[in-house]
Amino acid sequence: MSKVLHIFVFIFLILTGVALWFEIQLHGKRTELKDRNRMQEEFIVDISRMIETGGDDDISEKVECQKDDSPVEDRIVDEPNYENLLDEYPYYLEKLDHKYFTWGEAEREKLREVYVMEEDASGVRVPMKDGAEFMTRDSEEDKLLKTLKNAIEAQKDRLAKTREALPVLRKHLSSVVNELNSLKGEARKDKVTIKEKDEKIGKLDKEKSDLQNEIVKTKSQIDELNAEISSLKDEVVSIRDEAELAKEELAKEKENSERLKEMLAKLASNTTTGPATFAGSQAASTVPAGDKGRIIEADNENMFAIVKLSDAAMKELKGEDLSRPLPLVEFSVRREGFEGPNGDLVGRLRTKQEYPGVNIITCEILSSWSITDMAYEDIVYSAD
Repeated sequence: MSKVLHIFVFIFLILTGVALWFEIQLHGKRTELKDRNRMQEEFIVDISRMIETGGDDDISEKVECQKDDSPVEDRIVDEPNYENLLDEYPYYLEKLDHKYFTWGEAEREKLREVYVMEEDASGVRVPMKDGAEFMTRDSEEDKLLKTLKNAIEAQKDRLAKTREALPVLRKHLSSVVNELNSLKGEARKDKVTIKEKDEKIGKLDKEKSDLQNEIVKTKSQIDELNAEISSLKDEVVSIRDEAELAKEELAKEKENSERLKEMLAKLASNTTTGPATFAGSQAASTVPAGDKGRIIEADNENMFAIVKLSDAAMKELKGEDLSRPLPLVEFSVRREGFEGPNGDLVGRLRTKQEYPGVNIITCEILSSWSITDMAYEDIVYSAD
């Protein structure tokens, strides 16, 4: 009996050691499983906060991006044709203020409910069985994870739609960029054409201005010639009157016949040569420094110029009553903006011939002083 008891004690000790060994092994597994569940729970909660709750797919706001589709022509189009490049564009994909899951401790508790729970006869919540196994379908964890899965699939669909929209946008962008590049090339050509036309218009405007100046100058010359013609006509009328008077007195005063003939010859000579008188050797007493007039015509080949003097300059040359003959005087000539060896000095002139009553004189261009060709509107002045 004692031996049997000893055998049972040894067997009990052996079974206890085996149970202790299994307990130690199971404790390690339980600890590992517990830590694994805790880590998975933490990661699921953290990942959930990066997942959109969805519900934005119902946004159907229309996006307008109207592109002028009418051809570029040389006419004004009041109502061009427009094409909406974003007609079927899913605008809701641009939404930035998405809502994300905000799982907390309540969701953590649900993640821990692996089985569907029910109350037994005593009111204690126990796992519900599905046949021989506990039921996990539609448990709190199952519902929560399905919600997360559906949100992930919805977010995946939005990402796929975004990727589908990108090639369409790229196609539209490439089309617009190509059209813009083409229009830029045409715009550059148009700018070149406009610049050439502006230069041509500027040249024509200058020619027009020059022609207008020529017209003004020609009109002035015509007026001067008309004045001379009128003066000549008056002289002719006077000569005719004197001739008639001479004819009437011819019979009475034969002794005056030669004198009248000489007078008629002199008057006829004056009519032929015109009113111009040449400058004598007498010099003006003083010619103060300053501008005296401008050149209205210059013949650099034949070395003479026609000068329009001011009234003050004529009085300086011929006296206050303009009774003195035109003296020989040298004037300097300058041109505004001209830069030569002596600044704006162009050359010098010497008085030669006058046209009474119009302040116009003819001057000789002094070749020894000539720096460049004289021109219309050059300023005649005295440096003394």
